[in-house]
Amino acid sequence: MKTDISGTTTLKDGTVLSKMGQGTWNMGEDKAVRNEEIAALRLGVELGLNLIDTAEMYGEGRSEELVGDAIRGIRDQVFLVSKVHPHNAGLNRITRSCEESLKRLGTDHLDLYLLHWRGKVPLQETVEGMEQLVASGKIARWGVSNLDTEDMKELLRIPGGDRCAVNQVLYHLGSRGIEHELQPWQRTHKIPVMAYSPLAQAGKLRKGLAENETVREIAQNHGTTPLQIMLAWSIRESDVISIPKASTREHVTENASAAKIRLSDEECWKLDDAFPQPAWKVPLDMI
Repeated sequence: MKTDISGTTTLKDGTVLSKMGQGTWNMGEDKAVRNEEIAALRLGVELGLNLIDTAEMYGEGRSEELVGDAIRGIRDQVFLVSKVHPHNAGLNRITRSCEESLKRLGTDHLDLYLLHWRGKVPLQETVEGMEQLVASGKIARWGVSNLDTEDMKELLRIPGGDRCAVNQVLYHLGSRGIEHELQPWQRTHKIPVMAYSPLAQAGKLRKGLAENETVREIAQNHGTTPLQIMLAWSIRESDVISIPKASTREHVTENASAAKIRLSDEECWKLDDAFPQPAWKVPLDMI
């Protein structure tokens, strides 16, 4: 039985998605933990985290292979996302890259295919290639990742560019730059944000966020962990989909529980005070 993951995001084509999914960066690279990673992904789907995000870049395809094993027999329950390398996003390569991803994933189509970041291939050519993949049935829709406001404006001036479904960007409590310009612009054009690394990368930054006095106080009030509060914060608005990575069943269960936490206005104001958004436009953060 699926957990009730309250809160959804609706894409421009009417597709309704859970606001919490599963990321897979750095998964599939260690054979010793492969079975646990597969079990974690399958449990996530069971708990309602049915969006799984991967990329041809992750482990040079090993992440896609892992996901393919994890979704075997449950493909129809999964909203499957992968990403194409910028140098493979031209008309001479994008179809082949997509087909190779599909083979590794063991499926005949992707629900969403993203340009991983902007490279030297003209956006117009990438849009044309994406539209051809839609027409052939290899992908249901397409989007982008790591594009800032001016890039998005350019994209929407291209014929067909307005069919961009999402923009996947770095977004967490310690990286709020998109809130000043990019996110409001996307909201106007009904393009949701897909937040990668919503807990920040493991290390000093994540530790500092989790040990913040305000975060700890709110976590204590909810009877949860600081990391769960950080995840709940990332999906506090209706047009954000968060894709934390969880390579163990324990962490997947914690993420699913975080998706049900609702922060009060007062708690959000306190977090704003502790981690204010920039007062001016800043370059887009990327990992």
